[in-house]
Amino acid sequence: MDNVLRLQYLEAMGIPVWVSKTLPKADSLELEASTDAASPEPETVAEILDALPEAAPDDWGSLAAEVAACTRCGLCTTRKNTVFGAGDPHADWLLIGEGPGQQEDEQGLPFVGVAGQLLTEMIRAMGLSREQVFITNIVKCRPPNNRDPHVDEVASCNGYLQRQIALIQPKIILAVGRIAAQTLLDTTAPLAKLRGKVHSLNNIPVIVVYHPAYLLRSLPEKRKAWQDLQFALRVRKEQQ
Repeated sequence: MDNVLRLQYLEAMGIPVWVSKTLPKADSLELEASTDAASPEPETVAEILDALPEAAPDDWGSLAAEVAACTRCGLCTTRKNTVFGAGDPHADWLLIGEGPGQQEDEQGLPFVGVAGQLLTEMIRAMGLSREQVFITNIVKCRPPNNRDPHVDEVASCNGYLQRQIALIQPKIILAVGRIAAQTLLDTTAPLAKLRGKVHSLNNIPVIVVYHPAYLLRSLPEKRKAWQDLQFALRVRKEQQ
């Protein structure tokens, strides 16, 4: 980042930089000399800017806009809407699924179909509401015919997901379904091997749970799903 742009960031952040008025270019301006010889200050704007961390203009709005305009992979040619996510951007609970389905693609919202209704009930069973958690997916565009996302598609969206996690700073993550779990944990282990354990992603506990679409096809597994949710609640309580 050049010094002129970095000066603009500093000004926007409310950080004053005192410079001499006798020189015309920002990258050659000299700071007023310090009178404290024991604690010498940087002499030029470039030096003081280099001593500061890079500005981080990333925020929720700019990230959402970037996702909405994304053309990083071929899914952009078949989508109707990107699905950034929904809920509280400062939530303690972050739920990450695989990818949008047909209704999600049409509405631009995550988990709004029949499986989404079941997920809503699962969230309520934990004593929470959808407005108290944040829900997103590994990929932000619908794979055609709801197929599994390809490796390049997951890789194209990974930066967005990591930035969401960094901005939300959740206390716990629920990996919803096999694809989400294997992607987040960088493993090929089956879901049965991943359930009932506390995993970690960037020092955030990760609990693997069944995908509601699977539960709709395998009703007897709902009991195990409730066990997973209770386990997640215990892990969260132990943090407090």
